[in-house]
Amino acid sequence: MTTLAETPVRASSPASRPGVGLSSLARHRGALIALAVFAVLFSVVVLVSGFNYFQFSFIASGGAALALATVGQTFVVLTGGFDLSAGAVVSLVNVVLGTGMGAGIGSQILFGLLALGIGAVVGAVNGVLVAYVRMQPIVVTLSTMFIVQGVTLLISDKPGGTIAPEFVAFFTGDAIPGILPAPVLVVAGAAALWLLVRATRFGIGLYAVGSDEDAAFASGLATRFVTFRAYVLAGTFYGAAGAFVSAQTGSADPLVGNAMLLQIFAAVALGGTVLGGGRGGAIGSIIGAYTLMIAVNLLLALDVPAFYSSVAEGTLLILAVVGGSFGRHSPLANTLRLGVLTLKARRDGTLASARRSDRAALVLPAGPRRSHEPAASGWLVRNRDALKYTLPAYAGLVLVLVATQALNGNALTNPGFFNSLVVLSSFLAILALGQGTAILTGGLDLSLPWMISLTGIVVAGLVSGSDQAALWAVPLGLCLGTALGAVNGLGIVLLGLPPIVMTLAMNGILQGAALVYSGGTPAGFASPAMRWVMTGRFLGATPVVWGVAAFALAATILLGRSVFGRRVYAVGNSPLAARFSGVGVGGTLIGVYALSGFCAALVGILLASFSGQASLGMGDEYLLPSIAAVVVGGSLITGGRGRYPGMLGGVLLLTALSTLLAGTMLPHAVRDIIFGLVVLGAVLALRD
Repeated sequence: MTTLAETPVRASSPASRPGVGLSSLARHRGALIALAVFAVLFSVVVLVSGFNYFQFSFIASGGAALALATVGQTFVVLTGGFDLSAGAVVSLVNVVLGTGMGAGIGSQILFGLLALGIGAVVGAVNGVLVAYVRMQPIVVTLSTMFIVQGVTLLISDKPGGTIAPEFVAFFTGDAIPGILPAPVLVVAGAAALWLLVRATRFGIGLYAVGSDEDAAFASGLATRFVTFRAYVLAGTFYGAAGAFVSAQTGSADPLVGNAMLLQIFAAVALGGTVLGGGRGGAIGSIIGAYTLMIAVNLLLALDVPAFYSSVAEGTLLILAVVGGSFGRHSPLANTLRLGVLTLKARRDGTLASARRSDRAALVLPAGPRRSHEPAASGWLVRNRDALKYTLPAYAGLVLVLVATQALNGNALTNPGFFNSLVVLSSFLAILALGQGTAILTGGLDLSLPWMISLTGIVVAGLVSGSDQAALWAVPLGLCLGTALGAVNGLGIVLLGLPPIVMTLAMNGILQGAALVYSGGTPAGFASPAMRWVMTGRFLGATPVVWGVAAFALAATILLGRSVFGRRVYAVGNSPLAARFSGVGVGGTLIGVYALSGFCAALVGILLASFSGQASLGMGDEYLLPSIAAVVVGGSLITGGRGRYPGMLGGVLLLTALSTLLAGTMLPHAVRDIIFGLVVLGAVLALRD
């Protein structure tokens, strides 16, 4: 007879245990929502244009490259990082294959493997700097993005080249004619590889590192090696995406990957992977990639201009991140809850700020007067730490000026040279205040490029050569930039979006807005007074030189002597401690990004005045230099440390270096490589 102790206990299946099914659904909520949205959009496409094998092949091929890139980005995002070099790697691989691949099968196989190797090498560089050197992922990958872009332009600065027809057919043709397109197998292979990796110790480590790296390390996980491998795998998938893009286009284009960065982050967020790490997966990212592709193509099918595509992508990125993190304790829920409580307290008359206190102010008794007061410290002693990080930029400036004198002559003794140097520095000197203030709070403003372009286009179009129109158009442009910057701040504060996500999405939205507003061809031009500010003479110098001097003085006072400046440093050092100290962290952040928007708008107006008219993309070349100037000037990229005089020194150093390089025979692309290396070197040399 079987005893009770011998009776086997049947474990209940996971599905039968209460709450397990709901918990599993909650964990995969993002991917399931993305799948539902994909199904709805796909159904609309079928209703609009029908469905056949051609449609199936077109959809499979159209989203494959983005899907491969999003799988790579997912590895990095799961660890809590960001990889901004993805699009640049795609462009580099495309150019290498388009300019070097031969017609033979051996050459095609070799360059296919080379594509993966290029991505893996870039990923390894990122991984070493992030995992072992302990640098910020945003700074590292932004720098490598510009370095890789520079290398790409050195190889080929214009579209051209050819891809072997067999290579094209292998990736974009039919695996089974009339039944199965080859891109389906490519994406299925990527998904299968992800599932294999996810089941390994490394795959589990990705989630552990993204959830709590310190706890993962304490439990014995090699967290640095996990992070390093994540970046290497990410780069490998970017290389695969570049190979697929090459097969799609059949040629080389050094800018083909630029537009993919916003799409990659939008697809990852749409797929339910949390931008911050610890939750999500590549299957959801693949679904997000195809959802985004169908959404954009559906807009085109409905005769919506292509200019709106980046607006849609940026908006979807914001909505996806907000939706993925929404819950009882999300920033948006907390904001709504606080708003309701505030309104209730105001209605009941119990709002603390509305009540007058009749209590006398607390007066501390005077302490005993000391007979020997300590002597006040000297200025050098009090500012020793600030000078430690500020002076290297000016020392570098002196070295560059000496090199310029030695190579070109008539520099140090020529007042015109210094006048031109300050004029060329004026744009970065203004941007450094906005970008630098964002960095001091631990953030970053990636919306500067198209904030500059949009405001410049709007103001130039309204002015159209009229000084009278400039009297109201210029202030209007400054207000526009300030308001758009404040929107960035509101997204960061109220929606809880990471600054990089909010400003990247805003940059895409502004790009679309600029294209829609201008119709792809900006009109209008600067007025004579605007041109005089940038090219005329006043008291022996260009008027903008005096403006830069006044701006630098005001910026130094703003950050160093004002209440706003003290709040900025408090937030950068510790938002939690600042909040407990009574600092309005939310209001400070909104003010910081509003200031950045104001500075970008001012630069857009000055650029339009300098060249006579505004142009699309005229702000693109100022993103990395604006960050480089701040970092080279001694500011800590994680926030809390930096002074505007140091930022100004970084601006002058980088402008003098650009002027020196312009006098050589080096291609313009070398500047991006040098700036990227300068940022990495400065972060390494000046960190605590």
